Amino acid sequence: MSPAVSEPSGARPEARVTAGALLGSREAGAAVFRGIPFAEPPVGALRFAAPRPVQGWSGVREAVAYGPPPPQAGVFGMDTVAQEDPGDDWLTVNVWSPEPEQGSGLPVMVWIHGGAYAIGMSGLPEYDGARLARDGGVVVVTFNHRVGIEGFAQIEGAPANRGLLDQVAALEWVRDNIRAFGGDPGRVTVFGQSAGAGSIAALLAMERASGLFGRAVVQSAPGTYFSPELAADIAGACAAELGLRPTVADLSAVAPHRLATAGDAVAAKMDQYAHCWGLAAHRSILFAPVVDGEVLTATPWQALADGAGRDVELLIGHTRHEQRLFTVIEGLSGQVTEDRAATALRLFAPGPDGARRYREAFPTAGPEELYESVHSDWLFRMPTLHLAQAQTAAGGRAYVYELTWPAPGMGGVFGACHGLDVPLVFGGLDRGRPAVLIGEAPSPAAESVSARMRGAWTRFAAHGAPGWPVYDTAERLVQLFDAQPTVTAYPEEASDRIWTGHTFPALPLVGPRRPGPEPTS
Repeated sequence: MSPAVSEPSGARPEARVTAGALLGSREAGAAVFRGIPFAEPPVGALRFAAPRPVQGWSGVREAVAYGPPPPQAGVFGMDTVAQEDPGDDWLTVNVWSPEPEQGSGLPVMVWIHGGAYAIGMSGLPEYDGARLARDGGVVVVTFNHRVGIEGFAQIEGAPANRGLLDQVAALEWVRDNIRAFGGDPGRVTVFGQSAGAGSIAALLAMERASGLFGRAVVQSAPGTYFSPELAADIAGACAAELGLRPTVADLSAVAPHRLATAGDAVAAKMDQYAHCWGLAAHRSILFAPVVDGEVLTATPWQALADGAGRDVELLIGHTRHEQRLFTVIEGLSGQVTEDRAATALRLFAPGPDGARRYREAFPTAGPEELYESVHSDWLFRMPTLHLAQAQTAAGGRAYVYELTWPAPGMGGVFGACHGLDVPLVFGGLDRGRPAVLIGEAPSPAAESVSARMRGAWTRFAAHGAPGWPVYDTAERLVQLFDAQPTVTAYPEEASDRIWTGHTFPALPLVGPRRPGPEPTS
């Protein structure tokens, strides 16, 4: 079968999808198509609705620029990036395909970005798929989905988890169109980090996502999923900032950027909501997938334990120092007091004796190490490990890794922190915001670790085997990615023992919210 992405030497690549013809570009040894709509813009009558299939276009559509990002929170400067293109065609995909002579039927890797379910967009420089596609012989797909209030707020009259429904729609687009770019719809691997990994965990639990991918790479999956009551109360607080109720009728007429600003206002005073939102407020988590009973009927750990993802092969892992990124960002590096560590242990360690067990398991640890360990474990490390364990217990296959190579940027203050895996996997070591982790000029060690991770990811996508043994409950072997890679028993055993038996339930509403601004309509 001849490749679908082809052109005379020197010409721009063309492709035809179900909605019409596309004209892309050629960059870094790959055919690239950006900003392809996979659903109608979710505005006007479609505001807060489930995604609708995109209507076709006539003629040839230029596919050289990323689509506009969805409205989102103003953290980490994302508000500035988001306003560079104020269009409303938020739901678009981007495709990188290797040179046509590599043939069609290639493995497909679909990236789901992170960002605490509140920020993120596919057009960030660190998500450029050219190197991964060219060197790995895979078709790379990235896409935008609704985040924040637009995508995850519990709004009366709207389906829950609209951001997840957008992701399903993007995967359906891949199933129906990826042959046009040389990809095989029967060889789709989803991969994602942080909230993108949490989204993949949710997709594994969702019946409507079944069959859309056969393999999944889960990088630092957060353990935060909301109960409907908690999600509704948070949405009520956001709407109350505008004097409105959290209903489609009230919010659909509000400009998207105003809603995002209302969410920012609530996020700025999360300490005021700790009495009712509990751990979500203590970690300033405003949005997460909702276990609503329809779109998402169970937490991923429960769903996988019941066999929901048994037929999907997993590559899953975390970084060693997940919390370190946030410690540095919050200005706490070297500043964590015993009181702050004790509070973190009291709030986040599992069970009534969790704090004592941490101190016994890490007898020489100071306040900062204890603080970082319990936060790393609660938010990322143990949720990720427990997903692998649930998959294995149900008869599925999981390959586990830990990134232990410390980031050299800023004098090594970050360690092997949250997010370090993103530039290493994509290979853009000097691109975008993650470049601060790698340093001004990528070292040979950085290039080496990146090459190993990219090779493992693409081997897994192509063959289902990244290059080390499958995880089992007897030997519990994992791959450590470091300057000198090793395969060893899972190294965070002390934390694993503390968290044994914890189920990561949906976070509850723990108390009534104090009255806020009265709705005006």
